[in-house]
Amino acid sequence: MNKQKEPSRRKLVRLTTSDISLDALLVGQLRFLNQHFEVVAVSADTGLQAKVAAREGVRVVAVPMHREISLGADCKCLWRLVRLFRAERPSIVHANTPKGSLLAMVAAWAARVPNRIYTVTGLRYQGATGLFRWVLKTMERLSCAFATKVIPEGQGVNRALQTAHITRKPLSVIHFGNINGKDTAYWSPDACGESREQVRNRLSLSAEDFAFVFVGRVVRDKGMHELAEAMRALKTDYPACKLILVGGMEPDLDPLDPADEAFFRTDEAVRYVGEQSDVRPYLLAADALVFPSYREGFPNVVLEAGAMGLPAIVTDINGCNEIIVEGQNGTIIPPRDTEALRSRMQQFLADRQQVAQMASHARPMIQSRYEQRDVWAALLKMYEGLDKK
Repeated sequence: MNKQKEPSRRKLVRLTTSDISLDALLVGQLRFLNQHFEVVAVSADTGLQAKVAAREGVRVVAVPMHREISLGADCKCLWRLVRLFRAERPSIVHANTPKGSLLAMVAAWAARVPNRIYTVTGLRYQGATGLFRWVLKTMERLSCAFATKVIPEGQGVNRALQTAHITRKPLSVIHFGNINGKDTAYWSPDACGESREQVRNRLSLSAEDFAFVFVGRVVRDKGMHELAEAMRALKTDYPACKLILVGGMEPDLDPLDPADEAFFRTDEAVRYVGEQSDVRPYLLAADALVFPSYREGFPNVVLEAGAMGLPAIVTDINGCNEIIVEGQNGTIIPPRDTEALRSRMQQFLADRQQVAQMASHARPMIQSRYEQRDVWAALLKMYEGLDKK
């Protein structure tokens, strides 16, 4: 008796510019989707592809891609992607990093891939000026034009795409936003392996100290000048005010003022720990997140801090103003406003009872809106709906 041949699964290509994004942004998602599709992950290989392939259980293909514009290298990459898509014949190509998405959407169109999905995670042109801003906006318009479906990562990105007339395609955010959600079992005070007291002792923080924490690239664009100025103003009147600073400085891309860098590296009120592979202990040790960034798509650190039970001071920018509800799990201030930042930090220092009340809401609000499994289920539903159109 002949065995009935099992029908082949549809093929999904998931593309990011670098395997760093595959490793950090899509944890668990590829493995989940591979239960329903034959998933092929595509990116440049910086040494993490083998790790991603083993963790997610999917095939990973290396295609050299660069974040910055390079006409010669970009043309070679485009041709490689066209050949790859023609060979693989996927039913869906889904990309989410700005440069890689443009190349992927054009290549998928040339290879006649029926479903070409672009998730807009951030708008680089918002921080640019002059000719470079025009170039970046044109790249966004082309990515959207060659895509069959455009997904803004959050409502702020949605509004920005419409206001700037980037695309006329229908736009809808998946679930409550964010590309992958958060595994709140992992992002939990109980999952760190250290107690809050142990981490604070390691950082030389006393029981009376109130520790703000910043996690991210320590660059000017993240509001570091305003944060340095606010800390300088507060530390004299509030000796208990401390800052845990987690992240790398980038002197070649968006350097800090020399005085600000010196302050962060040497001042007794600051605990600068550099880049960390696991930031949970530093969130656990803190009392509140401070995140004065100028622009974001949908910042993961605000979700992660909330899942760890931290209220947040954030700026009124995309993503941040969707995750934080004023007065419930944090507070929202204007970007680039040193006085507003200093004032809100002072309020947190002066009214710890209010901070504790917001902290009690922080984790439940993340669990109810951004639980990872719920985001994956909504993404799968979107994929499955493509064939019904």
